[in-house]
Amino acid sequence: MSFFGNKRLIIVLVGLVLLISVVGFTSRERVSLTWPEMFFKDTFSVVQGFFYRPAQAVSGFFQEIEEAYGVYEENKALKASLDQYARLSAELHTLKADNERLREMVGAKDSLKSYRLHFAEVVARNPDTWNNVVTIDQGLKSGIKKDMAVITSKGMIGRVQSVANFSSTVELLTSYERRDHISAGILTQELVEGKPVYRQISGVIEEYDPQKRLLVMRKIPWGQAIKKDQQVISSGLGGVVPPNLPIGYIVRVEPDDYGLTQTAYIQPSADFSQLNEVMVVERDFTIAPNGELIPQQPAGQTQTQTQTTVPPAPPASGGGQ
Repeated sequence: MSFFGNKRLIIVLVGLVLLISVVGFTSRERVSLTWPEMFFKDTFSVVQGFFYRPAQAVSGFFQEIEEAYGVYEENKALKASLDQYARLSAELHTLKADNERLREMVGAKDSLKSYRLHFAEVVARNPDTWNNVVTIDQGLKSGIKKDMAVITSKGMIGRVQSVANFSSTVELLTSYERRDHISAGILTQELVEGKPVYRQISGVIEEYDPQKRLLVMRKIPWGQAIKKDQQVISSGLGGVVPPNLPIGYIVRVEPDDYGLTQTAYIQPSADFSQLNEVMVVERDFTIAPNGELIPQQPAGQTQTQTQTTVPPAPPASGGGQ
């Protein structure tokens, strides 16, 4: 048994010696490889190529999928950013427009310090009655009363037609069905002894021309020199609408059918297509049919006994307001 054991040991040692000899021989720098080395190298290169190309193709396929998914996610994020930018840009423009309107309203309030103003927003405007009426979010609880004038920062737009507790209906100057006349004045300038003198030429705004989109002012005295672009304001002679509220500007003037008075066509100052925030003007008094001045009461107060005995104001279908 020892002989066979020694024989195995001898074989192992001989094998190690041969292996070391081969390693030493092949590790030297040589001009050419031996044929076993060339055989194994060629065999391994073919086998590696056989497995490498499919593996590389599969790896490239999954890498392209990953890159495509990354591009998709990046594109999705960019689209979301663009949508957010568009939304923020729209909000910014809306806030700028609101800011400009509020600034104009503050400026209009400063120019009307002699009146009490009630700020309101237009909450409803029916397309069927677009030029006739709008609904605002202020009513009796806020001190709004019938026939109060309603203006924007640009000029007068109408009057309060009816009032509920928390809302009111405003009849516009452009209403086709409007029967109330508005006493108005045309601001003119003359030179007297070399000094400019301003005065008003009275008239009555009776209707609205929907084809020409102009207000029609009649009963202007004949012979009065009226020019284009002269401003028209409320005169306050009707006792309901306060004076000095801007209405519009003269476009042209022509004689009436009988040649006794003049008729003026007026471009409104207010933009009736964009009514958002408005102001209801409360004047300090109204005029009763007998000519007596009736003081207006603050919001929320009831009339005194002496005021309840005063006859009511004339109906809306009467003369100029």
